[in-house]
Amino acid sequence: MRIAVTGSIATDHLMTFPGRFTDQLLPDQLDRVSLSFLVDELEIRRGGVAANICFGMGSLGTESILVGSVGDDFADYRSWLERNRVDTASVHVSEVHHTSRFLCTTDQDQNQIASFYAGAMSEARSIELGPVAERVGGLDLVMISANDPDAMLRHTEECRTRGIPFAADPSQQLARMDGADVRRLLDGAAYLFSNEYEKALFEDKTGWSGEEVLSRVGVRVTTLGAKGVVIDRQGEEGLHVPCVPVENVVDPTGVGDAFRSGFLSATAWGLPLERAAQVGSTIAAYTLEAAGGQEYTLGRRAFLDRLAAAYGADAAADVEPHIACPNP
Repeated sequence: MRIAVTGSIATDHLMTFPGRFTDQLLPDQLDRVSLSFLVDELEIRRGGVAANICFGMGSLGTESILVGSVGDDFADYRSWLERNRVDTASVHVSEVHHTSRFLCTTDQDQNQIASFYAGAMSEARSIELGPVAERVGGLDLVMISANDPDAMLRHTEECRTRGIPFAADPSQQLARMDGADVRRLLDGAAYLFSNEYEKALFEDKTGWSGEEVLSRVGVRVTTLGAKGVVIDRQGEEGLHVPCVPVENVVDPTGVGDAFRSGFLSATAWGLPLERAAQVGSTIAAYTLEAAGGQEYTLGRRAFLDRLAAAYGADAAADVEPHIACPNP
């Protein structure tokens, strides 16, 4: 199964604030907030939604095709991704912009305040999926994740025109898009990904009820943080998959991306939805325990043992024939 992942490719600047953001917010002054947080740590990491997803897929031994736009400072990052089984031949290189930057501060409650500089990502709207599909011999699924909004809309329309199944995952870009564009993004999607807050925002912006959304997508996947994930399909009872226990939470950056990488990998392996969510939740746990979206290392045996501990021996037995982590 050939899966292309479109979306942001960025460098993450991750900072840690030792207090709580909420302690600094005055209820009667919220209309004129002016705050500066003195942070204790700064980690500079490889990131971007699409790149994180592709890295996670490669860590499980699943090949993916990365589609996005970067600056001419991408050479080292490209080498890293290619060493981790990511096809980067369809990444566009800008002649004028730097690769995107994500600047994020996390407090002791794992709340985050972030800014994103688009940079070269603004040129992703010029990328055609047709040549990508032709180069790799066809596409079975296109993941449309957070990106330049015009690029997301263009890729969605092209998938419809070419009859390529697509997954909709606007995540961080959902807040800046209007209802008409959000409806265009999700209508006809094979999969719709969001977290719990974004689920409600989808319905508010589109004006569609939860049932109406389900009538327009194949599978709706909603992550619930520590409460796990819910998978919904029209006319069927929702499926709940609990999360994998984590002893030491280091950084939540990239956890949703890691979940998607596991879910997509298991889908490519032909496993059912419950197993896909379990694989996604297991790799998400590894990401929570690392600083950054691509700083974890998966070992095949350890991954299967952790999955079995959380979901049972049958789950691990179903996954074992497919998983091909570079490490034993």
